[in-house]
Amino acid sequence: MARNRGDKEEGPEKLMGLLKLVQILSLLVIFVAGVILGLATSSHINHYFTSQAQLFLTNNIASAKLSDNNCTVVKPREKVDFLNMERFVHPDNVIHSMTDDQVFWRASLLPQKKGYPFDRVPKVAFMFLTRGPLPLLPLWERFFRGHDQYFSIYVHNPHDYVLNVSSDSPFYGRMIPSKDVEWGSVSLVDAEKRLLANALLDFSNERFVLLSESCIPIYNFPTVYKYLIRSEYSFVESYDEPSRYGRGRYSRKMLPDIHLYQWRKGSQWFEIQRDLAVYIVSDTKYYTIFKKYCRPACYPDEHFIPTYLNMFHGSLNSNRSVTWVDWSIGGPHPATYSGGNITEDFIQSIRNNGTQCSYNSEMTSVCYLFARKFAPSALVPLLSLTSTVMEF
Repeated sequence: MARNRGDKEEGPEKLMGLLKLVQILSLLVIFVAGVILGLATSSHINHYFTSQAQLFLTNNIASAKLSDNNCTVVKPREKVDFLNMERFVHPDNVIHSMTDDQVFWRASLLPQKKGYPFDRVPKVAFMFLTRGPLPLLPLWERFFRGHDQYFSIYVHNPHDYVLNVSSDSPFYGRMIPSKDVEWGSVSLVDAEKRLLANALLDFSNERFVLLSESCIPIYNFPTVYKYLIRSEYSFVESYDEPSRYGRGRYSRKMLPDIHLYQWRKGSQWFEIQRDLAVYIVSDTKYYTIFKKYCRPACYPDEHFIPTYLNMFHGSLNSNRSVTWVDWSIGGPHPATYSGGNITEDFIQSIRNNGTQCSYNSEMTSVCYLFARKFAPSALVPLLSLTSTVMEF
């Protein structure tokens, strides 16, 4: 009887042990299944993100997809370098959507690191401030021919005027975003700064010369280029004129920023080096003073740059212009020469007029590189003298 009771007591104990064993095995199976599922899911996620990273970080995948028979074909595209160094330092197009303030700010950037990370050939920027047509265009095209890597051209016209030239002309596509100009007003200074700012965007432009549609070159391109590039100074006429046409245009409202003894006058047809161009474009303080207080009979284009350079950068200026103008007839406008005035002797008289001037601290008889004003009728006789007198 005792053994039977013992058997009865052992039955429940064995059953409890089996239940515990089953629970342990079930938990183990669930754990293993969880591990396997986790590894599979992790592998899928890693594969997904890796494929997505490859999709977005490579430049060889196109956004366009072609579907054919329920198959998706990904079309590769050419790599595009949006931060191309060549485009940054040598813009290949002068057309842009920047405002004046934006292009002035962009042009005022002055690298602090010495040297250039590219092979820089210094260029001369020829900036034409015009009323519209360029009647002497064929003469300038002949002047520039064969010297493409040494110059840049920028044309400022009335905003609604389109300059029609052939596609092989150096003037083709060189009209900058412009605004209308009222002669004798501060809008002339705006146009000059606009030309300078656009020309400064090309880091190879080292010298900047302002010209009009009635200007002509009186030497060939190599002579002009060497004269300007090798000069240690800029060429801005800046002098003290005691009469009512000089000091008489000064306003005491410009005090205390601009004093009468600092006031200067000069021709608007300047030539300057790159550093001075950056300074002029960057200025807002003194430009604002001129805009507010230099009004007719004060003409900002005759006073702003000469006064500004005299105040801050006089040591970099030669205080003379390289553009010859004939004021001998008197009055508010210089003489204009037509076809009947153009002879070999006349051109030679401009080139060798008996004057002496300073060039890099030495005296020279070559004082002028350009001349104005010339009427459209002067074009044909001028072209006939290019090979014999002006040598281009």
